[in-house]
Amino acid sequence: MIRYLFALALPALAIAPPTAPAYPLDGDAATGIRRLTHARLVQAGQMPGPKQPPGERLSLDQVDLRLLGQKDLDLPRSDPELTREVVGLLGRMADRYAIAVLDVSDPATPRYAEHGGEVRRNPGSVGKLCAALAVFQALADVYPQDDAARVRVLRDSMITADAFVLTDNHSVRLYQPGGKTLMRRPLRVGDRGSLYEILDWMLSASSNSAAAVVMQQAMLLRHYKTAYPVTPEVQGRFFRDTPRGQLARLYIETFEAPLSRNGLDLRALRQGSFFTQEGKRRVPGSGPSYGTARELMKFLLRMEQGRLVDAFSSREMKRLTYMTERRIRYASSPALSDAAVYFKSGSLYKCAPGSPCRKYHGTVINFMNSVAIVESPAGSRRLYYLVALMSNVLGKNSAVDHQTLATRLHRLIENRHPIRPPAAPP
Repeated sequence: MIRYLFALALPALAIAPPTAPAYPLDGDAATGIRRLTHARLVQAGQMPGPKQPPGERLSLDQVDLRLLGQKDLDLPRSDPELTREVVGLLGRMADRYAIAVLDVSDPATPRYAEHGGEVRRNPGSVGKLCAALAVFQALADVYPQDDAARVRVLRDSMITADAFVLTDNHSVRLYQPGGKTLMRRPLRVGDRGSLYEILDWMLSASSNSAAAVVMQQAMLLRHYKTAYPVTPEVQGRFFRDTPRGQLARLYIETFEAPLSRNGLDLRALRQGSFFTQEGKRRVPGSGPSYGTARELMKFLLRMEQGRLVDAFSSREMKRLTYMTERRIRYASSPALSDAAVYFKSGSLYKCAPGSPCRKYHGTVINFMNSVAIVESPAGSRRLYYLVALMSNVLGKNSAVDHQTLATRLHRLIENRHPIRPPAAPP
């Protein structure tokens, strides 16, 4: 039975802004994501800036799906020993966590651990994965068997941000090729970017404004099909003049149907509304947003199997979650510095009225959610595991907590797969 632990109507709720861009650095030509050009030039020493650590240097071709040949793999039964070890990492507050771990380091014998896997909590920005899925499902429905057409829509559709971006404080990276500087600031009305770039801003910088534009464009793509993209004037009229009941039905068709169609349980995972107040005002949602560790694990597993829409869509979603700049929260663990990490996180916290409220230290709620695929060392599969972690430990720095748990879990996985010394010569 699914248990309910999500929060509704939370005043003074803080949504913490992560800043960790994604997508392989050499993907700028293929995608047109302009900030990748800046990052690639920095890495090549042609512009000033910090270099990428080993885990963040994979090329486009190296970021691929690892379980395409195991599409019949579903979540195994929980392994009692691994589950006991994982729960042991959580300490005396284990009941404040929900975690799912799938160790596929040995693909022939995957091991699964789960604790509190059916507890529902607000997923925060992890719900942006549902928005990405909606875009790729709509693209596949409009252009079945035509990956090139989908890429053209993603790369060549230039979107002008409108009032849906209001309001947000997450900064995105803005760069004009040929320029000398990279600008960091929140999206504004009038900013322009391709659909690829807006997806990147949503999943890398976790911009709520970008997420609102992604959701807006997903609905337009679902409605207009091959006539997409539309002009700003058509876009404005559509959301102004379409009856709210019709918008509500289109919201469900755009964001909920893809979850069900891809084998996910709407009772355990849903993004129920836009990520900005203006988006919520203009488009009726479907209710509260929630997720469980188990269903988020299923999302990751199906992505690795190429079962989220199809292999093209799953691969692009994985690339969009690849960590290629400053890592945060779970992904910032020093133990993962040489690992490729595909990651999304979300934080919501609230403090009691009249009391100090430090970032990530909520005393009424303190949600921190992380999903990650870890390949260590990067480019190999000696250690290869998936994790979905949700926590609500009050008064504790949840970002540091997830970083610490990432280190402990990685050491646990390392100990289960020790490097065997080469055999002595006869």
